[in-house]
Amino acid sequence: MLLIYRHLINILFPFIVILTFIRTKLNKEDKIRYKEKLFTTSFKVKKKSKKKLIWFHAASIGELNSIIPLIKRIDEKNNFEFLITTVTLSSSRLILKEFNNKKNISHRFFPIDKMNLVKNFIKNWSPNLILFIDSEIWPNFLLEINRKSIPLILLNGRITKKTFLRWSLISKTANKIFQSFDLCIPSSIESKKYLKKLKVKHIKYFGNLKLASKNKSNSLNTENKKILKINKFWCAASIHKEENIFCLKVHLKIKKKYKNIITIIIPRHLNNIQDIKFQCKELNLKHQVLSDGELIKPNKEIIIINSYGVMSKYLKNCKSVFIGKSVIKKLEKVGGQNPIEAAKLGCKIYNGPYVYNFKEIYALFKKLKISETIFNYNDLSNKLIIDLSKPNKVNNNKINVINNYGKKILTNTYNSLLKVAF
Repeated sequence: MLLIYRHLINILFPFIVILTFIRTKLNKEDKIRYKEKLFTTSFKVKKKSKKKLIWFHAASIGELNSIIPLIKRIDEKNNFEFLITTVTLSSSRLILKEFNNKKNISHRFFPIDKMNLVKNFIKNWSPNLILFIDSEIWPNFLLEINRKSIPLILLNGRITKKTFLRWSLISKTANKIFQSFDLCIPSSIESKKYLKKLKVKHIKYFGNLKLASKNKSNSLNTENKKILKINKFWCAASIHKEENIFCLKVHLKIKKKYKNIITIIIPRHLNNIQDIKFQCKELNLKHQVLSDGELIKPNKEIIIINSYGVMSKYLKNCKSVFIGKSVIKKLEKVGGQNPIEAAKLGCKIYNGPYVYNFKEIYALFKKLKISETIFNYNDLSNKLIIDLSKPNKVNNNKINVINNYGKKILTNTYNSLLKVAF
């Protein structure tokens, strides 16, 4: 199976190069640095021989946010260099923002899992410890790292039932790949169960590392804050296309009670904006597509956010939020978006019944009475009408419980990985 996988990558590689180049024209790849994914001559290795190097690989922003506190903790207490690899353009920008002044932290785009790229990358960077985050399982990289006897950790590992069943079809190959890890730190009890079945060497479970993530410092400008303060408003966050009408129906029902209601829709994907605009027109709703830095216009009732990375600005000022990808029946087995940021910013969270991806997090928040499951738009509307009559956000004591739990997970993770590596 590994031989077939390697042949397929070699065959597909020219097409991957062409596709990546096309993506640069669509502003989905860095127009210069995209070559780091494809060519050994663009690896730009930067390593001081006297310092030990820790390499973290995280696919995108969600995975990257989960490890930023850990990287900062290690950097505070040790004299290491760090290499962070990611796949997406947005994650590269986040690293620049978080670590702009850190000369001992380098970012590169993750190379294609092709053997000549894999061998060259590992040989030239020569890391002392490697951590792959979440569900980043790349066979050629993992097996070559194992062959080089470099300590390897799967951090905040996520293995779903669907993923496990796929690996089970090639169980011998799967066992070989997963036994490459010296330590697996799963993100959930379910992942721990499936990692055991995949016969990993060593497992330690502390909880989801995403609970240790820090709140963003972004704030709304004064004018927009004033507009929201004099009106009633709620947020619909990480909304998928199938949930657009759901959110607009909620707005229309709340409007019967509160004429000055504003609904802020933060789509999961910006290409959903045109569809939301069309549906607003169909329902005769006054709407505005708002880019970062723009002012909310008077008398607008639906505000559609047209920027990534600005959710915290609105959640800081919001009492109630609906988290999307949770009322779409066809996504039942992959449903749910991350509610942690909303909880840490003191929002009352509402979600549909399909939250498989974060079911343990939602269970914790439900126990703390921070989140509540709704089943239809009438259900959500009625609960929001009650919330909008109240003056306060979620109790700070509940937020402290989450933060303290996150700190404990971070400390246990930090101590465990250092034992493996050094």
